[in-house]
Amino acid sequence: MPDMESQDSTVSRAEEIKVLANEAFKAYKFGQAIDLYTQAIELNGQNAFYWANRAFAHTKLEEYGCAIQDASKAIEIDPKYSKGYYRRGAAFLAMGKFKEALRDFQQVKKICPNDPDAIKKLKECEKAVMKLKFEEAIAAPESERRSVADSIDFQSIGTGPSSSSVPTQVGIAPVAATVLAAAVILVGRETAAMVVAVVMVILVVLGACWWGGWRGSGVFRKSQILDLDVEPHYSGARIEGDTVTLNFVKKMMNDFKNQKCLHKRYAFQIVLQTREMLRALPSLVDINIPDGKHFTVCGDVHGQFYDLLNIFELNGLPSEENPYLFNGDFVDRGSFSVEVILTLFAFKCMCPSAIYLSRGNHESKSMNKIYGFEGEVRSKLSETFVELFAEVFCCLPLAHVINDKVFVVHGGLFSVDGVKLSDIRAIDRFCEPPEEGLMCELLWSDPQPYPGRGPSKRGVGLSFGVDVTEKFLLENNLDLVVRSHEVKDEGYEIEHDGKLITVFSAPNYCDQMGNKGAFMQFEAPELKPNIVTFSAVPHPDVKPMAYANNFLRMFS
Repeated sequence: MPDMESQDSTVSRAEEIKVLANEAFKAYKFGQAIDLYTQAIELNGQNAFYWANRAFAHTKLEEYGCAIQDASKAIEIDPKYSKGYYRRGAAFLAMGKFKEALRDFQQVKKICPNDPDAIKKLKECEKAVMKLKFEEAIAAPESERRSVADSIDFQSIGTGPSSSSVPTQVGIAPVAATVLAAAVILVGRETAAMVVAVVMVILVVLGACWWGGWRGSGVFRKSQILDLDVEPHYSGARIEGDTVTLNFVKKMMNDFKNQKCLHKRYAFQIVLQTREMLRALPSLVDINIPDGKHFTVCGDVHGQFYDLLNIFELNGLPSEENPYLFNGDFVDRGSFSVEVILTLFAFKCMCPSAIYLSRGNHESKSMNKIYGFEGEVRSKLSETFVELFAEVFCCLPLAHVINDKVFVVHGGLFSVDGVKLSDIRAIDRFCEPPEEGLMCELLWSDPQPYPGRGPSKRGVGLSFGVDVTEKFLLENNLDLVVRSHEVKDEGYEIEHDGKLITVFSAPNYCDQMGNKGAFMQFEAPELKPNIVTFSAVPHPDVKPMAYANNFLRMFS
């Protein structure tokens, strides 16, 4: 009898902690909610609800690997618990694993056949998988792909005989995808033959266009540029000649602040000139700060343009005397990503030594397709820019070293010991990020509070401990690792016995996390980090993820 009472007391206490966890979740304190759900699980590990709720909290912190593990445990405890499949499917969607997500939502529909929410999400997932299959079907082999950037000559814009700036197959491909998606929506599965017919027609047209370009019919001639003369009534920022000046950048930023657009002709120039500079850089860039001079490192900005302006207000504009390094994840999530990336690129054009840019995991096609940048670029600029930005992101360096002592990288360290700086320099980075290997780990890995290595809480990369950090620094004669990639309540966190610092520069991330932002200042020769924190500033009423894929907004 006492044992029964003790068991009832334990279960009751677990329920009390669950209530506290739910309250923390509602207050956007997702880390605290995870800790409380963990306590409840320790008291009653056979409650599928606790595991599913902790999975949801992990998803909010972008810890999709942990979310999948917890949701899978909930399903193991109760195979008929629909929310377990739902949470796991949502995590798979966030990772871009649409086929795995589809299987889970099919299971939700099977368990809850009349649930309208489950039906809606299943349909969105089916459309995403169908679109993915179509894109895979029409994708040209890597050896046959041609650069969008090489087909554009911004200096000839408005002077060519043709009115198309988009290489033919680049322009037709998204139209084809749209036609197919519309066909699927309109006719349904019952008339699949019609869909197949549509696909065949599209592929024939694509093949003809591709053949014409291959035969030299002029599809890729640089003279075939969109008629983008700068209209006389255009009152925005203008670049005179080939030189991007400080006055232009200031005018452009002020226009952006007032929600005005930059003319596409100048946007082309900024992006293309930046591409040429980035292509010439090594994968690991060495930065030299003279004695008595300073240098600023910023973390993730994530499309929060008005907070970027606040950084410049607090710390001064980038210049040769006031240089910056922005450590990846410039875009996605926030709905002013176009303004952010054009501003950073413009400063790079103005003065290459004023600003350094490092690739983050969100400078990739797969992330941009899901988290809003692709949709925003399509809305504010054009389809051509979607492909152009994807090419330029592949040119971004992967890491920087300041004065041979401070290693700066977006994500973190490696799954193997013995990685030297020369190994990072040797990485062929001109590609989409792979799912494993040094490049993947540089962009995706996270520190952990205990020694050794462990699985990634994100489902990509790994977690690494203080011993891994210390060994990497020792073997490469370095003093400090600076990385970003993770939201922190104070905008930064010092870990691994002071040998690793995370800096995150997007305050009140996604308008809900309540965190501060931070940036770091180094002064030579000591290079002692001085950390400055700041709060979010108001922005126009455009919600985060406003341009994200419809299925992801449903889970946000």
